[in-house]
Amino acid sequence: MSKSTKAEGRAFINGQYVNSMSGEVFASYSPIDGEFLTNIDACNEQDIHHAVLGARRSFESGVWSAMPLQERKNVLFKLADLIIEHEEELAVLETLDMGKPVSLCLESDIRGGAHAIRWFAECIDKLYDHMSPNHQGIGMITREPIGVVGAITPWNFPFYMAIWKVGSALAMGNSVVVKPSERASLTTIKLGELAHKAGVPEGVLQIVPGYGRVAGAALGRHSDVDCISFTGSHTTSRELMKYSSETNGKPVHIEAGGKTANIVFKDALNLEEAAQVSAQAIFYNMGEVCFAGSRLLLPDDEDFIETFLSKVKNYSEYWQPYNPLDMQSMAGALVDAAHLQRVENFVQGALDQGAQLFTGGKIKHPDSGGYYYEPTILTGVTPDMTIAQEEVFGPVLSVMTYQDEEDAIRIANGTDYGLASAIWTGDLNRAHRVSRAMKSGNVWVNCFHGGDMTMPFGGYKQSGNTRDKAFTGFEKYTQIKSTWIALGLRILVNVNAHSGAS
Repeated sequence: MSKSTKAEGRAFINGQYVNSMSGEVFASYSPIDGEFLTNIDACNEQDIHHAVLGARRSFESGVWSAMPLQERKNVLFKLADLIIEHEEELAVLETLDMGKPVSLCLESDIRGGAHAIRWFAECIDKLYDHMSPNHQGIGMITREPIGVVGAITPWNFPFYMAIWKVGSALAMGNSVVVKPSERASLTTIKLGELAHKAGVPEGVLQIVPGYGRVAGAALGRHSDVDCISFTGSHTTSRELMKYSSETNGKPVHIEAGGKTANIVFKDALNLEEAAQVSAQAIFYNMGEVCFAGSRLLLPDDEDFIETFLSKVKNYSEYWQPYNPLDMQSMAGALVDAAHLQRVENFVQGALDQGAQLFTGGKIKHPDSGGYYYEPTILTGVTPDMTIAQEEVFGPVLSVMTYQDEEDAIRIANGTDYGLASAIWTGDLNRAHRVSRAMKSGNVWVNCFHGGDMTMPFGGYKQSGNTRDKAFTGFEKYTQIKSTWIALGLRILVNVNAHSGAS
């Protein structure tokens, strides 16, 4: 695909592209080759305030929040259609911006985003409220849009993660202010334009790019924002919680990464498939995935380990990084030079702590001007090593061994994270037993990243406090109202009693 796609870097506020009030910008360079892409607005507190006020006006006016449900559905369906119409442009933008292979951007992120929008839209008139089972009055328990949603999105799936937040929040009738990651903003900025063309009224979806420490902090501190939805590091999530406590106490919904254990038992039904999927689980998207299967747990059996790892190594060759604009490429560049250095440091640190390099461990295409790192497998990793505890967010697989099922569970649960876990076994009792024991929000048995839009996604422990997708994904963008209507006869009897009537 062509690199000629024009990149828009301005904020999208109140239905149009505008420059930041300060005029400040920062340069965006492609991780593919280091070439300049465009200047992006470095929005500040004034820009955030302007966007939030516009979102508040649009919400209170009812132009979207009170729109008939079928009309709101039709607008979101139109947005999904426009995403598909612009799918190649969006896929190329995403690839140029964060280095992901364009084929994966096209299929998973852009088409997947359009599918998610349609799913959210279809739910709009399927989410029923409740009534209290009481004979003394009519008790109605209803969900209403929470108001102005502040969404702060990550750089690894910039368009798709924006859709998860924007789609469900808009479906419920909210107005949304999005602060995309400064590392990958371009497709989210484009989303604002497409939403407006689809019929989303001005002010209902605001896109405000900028640095997290400035624009993101301002959104978190703003007292007219009713909730924050954040995907990123747990360090930033703590800052957002602090901002909330210092201002209006808004709920802060976070998804903050993971350290997924991928446990292979000897009784796995298909070890060949398990090895192939284990490679994909960590090397897909260059390992820049919150639920990446970064910890491979194998039984302490030398013959089994040697056989299984040789298969994983063979499948890792499918994920060697190449030019991500090539439709045949399965892996591309890491997001920037700082992240490449971070991944290198993790690998070196593991080696210093006693791990062994089984394969990989080198920078690829150093003369390209981009940031490429080959699939890497480390053996001899122990649970106390830094690389076994902290999120690398790169194509680095840590291989660990366990003595028995109980030991595997202990190692798998032995981190501060709890986003996901995977189990490979042919024993149905073991599948249920180990699944129940996993302290993670997602458990996949004989697969990896199983499920669809009907399955909630989120984590335990420091991986987060919320869920995206499914019906539960709408809850954080609503608030519950209890309405009690007394029955007329009861009112009449009470009035008569107080007036002394017989």
